[in-house]
Amino acid sequence: MTNRLGDLTRTFGLPVVKKAAGMATRLLPIPQPTLLVGPGASARLGQAIGAFGHRRILVVSDGVVAGLGLMKSCLDALQAGGTAVLVYDEITPDAPIPLIEKGIDLYRRKGCDAIVAFGGGSVMDAAKTIGLAAANDKHPRKLVGYFKGLFAPPPLYAVPTTAGTGSEVTVAAVISDPANERKLVIADTRIVPQMAALDPLLMAGLPPAVTAATGMDALTHAVEAYLGQWSTDFTDRMALSAVTMIFENLPRVFERGDDLVAREQMALASTYAGMAFTRANVGNVHAVAHQLGGKYHTPHGLANAIMLPHVLRFSASATADRLATLALRARLGRAGDSREALARKFLDGVDALSRTVGIPRTLDALLEADIPALARAACSEADANYPVPRVMLQTDCEALLRQVLPAPVARVPKATTTRSSKSARPAARKASARKVAPARPARRRTTARSAA
Repeated sequence: MTNRLGDLTRTFGLPVVKKAAGMATRLLPIPQPTLLVGPGASARLGQAIGAFGHRRILVVSDGVVAGLGLMKSCLDALQAGGTAVLVYDEITPDAPIPLIEKGIDLYRRKGCDAIVAFGGGSVMDAAKTIGLAAANDKHPRKLVGYFKGLFAPPPLYAVPTTAGTGSEVTVAAVISDPANERKLVIADTRIVPQMAALDPLLMAGLPPAVTAATGMDALTHAVEAYLGQWSTDFTDRMALSAVTMIFENLPRVFERGDDLVAREQMALASTYAGMAFTRANVGNVHAVAHQLGGKYHTPHGLANAIMLPHVLRFSASATADRLATLALRARLGRAGDSREALARKFLDGVDALSRTVGIPRTLDALLEADIPALARAACSEADANYPVPRVMLQTDCEALLRQVLPAPVARVPKATTTRSSKSARPAARKASARKVAPARPARRRTTARSAA
């Protein structure tokens, strides 16, 4: 009975509280960075920063970006302007705290006074955390939550190399605590970068698997911002524009990575989605995905992509009108279609887009035994943070997770050892072999995304 009363309180009480909180968020001033867009934008950003008179800039990146030489034009422009540059390229996926601590120490010891984040979402989130921690002389764990730093970080600039997270325009930094298998969120309006470069040339060589996962990540941001209770006219415009651009351009860049027009559109879509969710917030997809990332190190975009279709169907009863609008903006239906038909078309359209870009239907790492704990953590995160359109109970979340459990691998029955069966063994083995399910390719696909 106690659990039932708690569920009823959460189901009917939380939305009221979240709506009230949403009124306050509408008044919160959120800065927007100056955007430089188009081929060569990263070099133009370097030129602009070089004129600001910084003593020494810490450039935060990862080994892949550094190894590919993607930073060269930006670094050359900075140095041509007389700015000293220090490159820290050790950030790995999920921005783990130990590597952030190394960056904080480097920033302080070398007397840096600005930061350039050059990479994917993990790099940008690590750079935000390094800046805020260095300015406040606080460990990253002490900054988790809302506005935990007294002082603003140093000037921060961003060059995203994937089109997915939107971190170049958001108030949040998501980092990981490997020791406790958790993801942590730092939120502060002052960690929004001052300038950002959206350069499609940097994204032209992304592997299709990374393109797919990051693109679906951007779609998740846009959709959750639009369906949540904190949406505004501005966030709706940004979210709907992003949805249109992603449905049009993600299949194009998945098939042909060097399509710079489509790459630029995806970069803009990711940024628009970031502008939408940084004010309107996200929802249950992210609540679940963060747990999968913390427990199994599943890349964030991939976790979002796998969970998105299931959570959308779970929330459909509370979001039919808005799902219908999304269908129209994704060009999946016509204005004369009924609301119910349009809502179904959008749900089916998300499924179809996921299949087109090769998103796996299940998560290989997920274990049945882990599901209750993962669900508890996801519900707790959603309750405390997100203005979801439908409250997710423990049983709801467990059911969603079970939908992405990997299928059990069929086993070949052991041959009998009686004398009478010896003559039948060859035939039996052939018959058994025909019943064995072929090896699933999802493991290789997931590994490819892990390199993002």
